[in-house]
Amino acid sequence: MREQSKQDLYQKLSETFIKKVPFNQHIGLELGSVSKDKCELIIKMKPELIGNFHHGILHGGVIATTLDSVGGTMAAIGLLEKETRLEFDHVMQKLAKLGTIDMRVDYLLPGKGEKFRASARLLRVGNKVAVTRSEFHNEKGEILALGTATYLVG
Repeated sequence: MREQSKQDLYQKLSETFIKKVPFNQHIGLELGSVSKDKCELIIKMKPELIGNFHHGILHGGVIATTLDSVGGTMAAIGLLEKETRLEFDHVMQKLAKLGTIDMRVDYLLPGKGEKFRASARLLRVGNKVAVTRSEFHNEKGEILALGTATYLVG
């Protein structure tokens, strides 16, 4: 399959994950960029996402959800890199089994900011599991949290 066709599939897949998961829509996740090497999601601060009302800090659960979503999207892309049959319906059927097995989040700084970017890279993809590493930054480029996650992919 041509590289551009794969890129189009990655884009469509990523957008589908965001639009089909109601909680992702509820918190306002948006697709930043996606490639075979890296996926990025964006989330903007809004009052209903505050966890510490005294300081106006983003809720840690929102950070964890965003890291999980970007990592899961990256795991799906890693699986697609191994797949030979890339029709969208076939791919979505195969990815219906995708789920988080384990995730660790390290909170490094308080969630201060107006716009946040989460990015993930694939560390390993096998026949059954994929492992990703994610970062969560504010608009100043400060790393607020790191995530490592393992996903069921087969």
